[in-house]
Amino acid sequence: MTLSLKAIAPAALLLASTLTVSAQYHPTQKRDGYVKTLFNETDSVLVYEYLLANAPTEFGSSVPRFAVIGKDRSFYIGIGGHVKATVGYDFGNPMHNPNEFITSAISTSRRRGDGGLVQFSAQQSSLFLNFVGLPGSDNQIGAFVGANLLGEDYAPALQYAYIKYRGFKAGYDKALFADPASTPPTVDYEGPNASSSLGNALVDYSFDFGKKKEWSAGIGVEMPMYSVTDADGAGAYKVNQRVPDIPAFIRWSWDGGNSWLRFSAVMRNMLYHNPASGKNVDKVGWGIQLSGSAAITPWLTAYYQGLYGKGIASNIQDLAGCGMDMLPTADNADVMNAVKAWGAYGGLQFNISPTVFASATYSHVRTYADGCAMPVADDQYRYAQYAVGNVFWDITSILQAGAEYIYGRRVNYDGTQAHDSRLQLSLQLSF
Repeated sequence: MTLSLKAIAPAALLLASTLTVSAQYHPTQKRDGYVKTLFNETDSVLVYEYLLANAPTEFGSSVPRFAVIGKDRSFYIGIGGHVKATVGYDFGNPMHNPNEFITSAISTSRRRGDGGLVQFSAQQSSLFLNFVGLPGSDNQIGAFVGANLLGEDYAPALQYAYIKYRGFKAGYDKALFADPASTPPTVDYEGPNASSSLGNALVDYSFDFGKKKEWSAGIGVEMPMYSVTDADGAGAYKVNQRVPDIPAFIRWSWDGGNSWLRFSAVMRNMLYHNPASGKNVDKVGWGIQLSGSAAITPWLTAYYQGLYGKGIASNIQDLAGCGMDMLPTADNADVMNAVKAWGAYGGLQFNISPTVFASATYSHVRTYADGCAMPVADDQYRYAQYAVGNVFWDITSILQAGAEYIYGRRVNYDGTQAHDSRLQLSLQLSF
């Protein structure tokens, strides 16, 4: 087999190198280009397209500069990653997390004198392996594995591990309900608090259709993910789940796939135990979402997402793991009710020059726990706001710098609230 260095020309370079803005960012400032190889130009384009199609939907998060091309071109293996360093300063009610600005984690109390915090990190650095076997054949198969250092004390944290074959995908990836490609650019790894871009173990099937393949659709089954707040051990409680979550989507794209509108839905069966009756009880949770991105002009791109549901909190980044899918009722702790919630964000990206772009995004999440038990709901998260503005500069084709300001505000059901602001810088080298 032959080892060849892939020096990616303008479009591919920009797509692969702009990981500075996080694993969830996909740049929309696209240019014509191709992968240069030691072979011919046709091979270059095919290698790039196969590896890109096998990658996560975060456009540009996986196109490598190094690739191993097997004998008779029967497989391709792309190897890549990035090293990213950040420094930030929080003021307000600081959160001790230099990579993820999570508004639900803003504490409504702090010690006197603790109003500022400086933090350094290189935990967003990552490595990935992108494999495509039997490319172009009916039996083409792909695999992708990627990890960063967001585990405790820089421990590797798996972000992707899946196999793709004939429209099926099995493994670990962003949930099918999510539309991570519609996430606006941020230095912050977490991104907008209303985003549904969360990972999960899954098996799904998707396909393209239409005269120009402008439509796509999919359905899947995923690991049940919901969290509840038990009634302090004196009432209803969560039990082992028996039924997987069932997500589905349909997507319409235009402008060569640079713009799209995606409708998603998810249904989940949430099981809890009622100690008074001695029986398990099913609650149905559901959610719907409209999302996408639109290239308004060559220098302006819009990102948008809105979701609503009942028992849907675990699909919202700000609420995942917060116990807000179900809560005990106010008049009977043995009974749980699904909590209604919604979230939305809108963002604009301004392509100032071929090497500089800026963006601004506002995001809001709100829950409705009326009728739930107090004080459980009284000191629970009610809503939060997230606003971010940033600018990025492609110093070279593989080196990018970013500067960002984030404002976050959390409000509880009892009226207590707190805010935090963060100024941060990033420098990233992609390879």
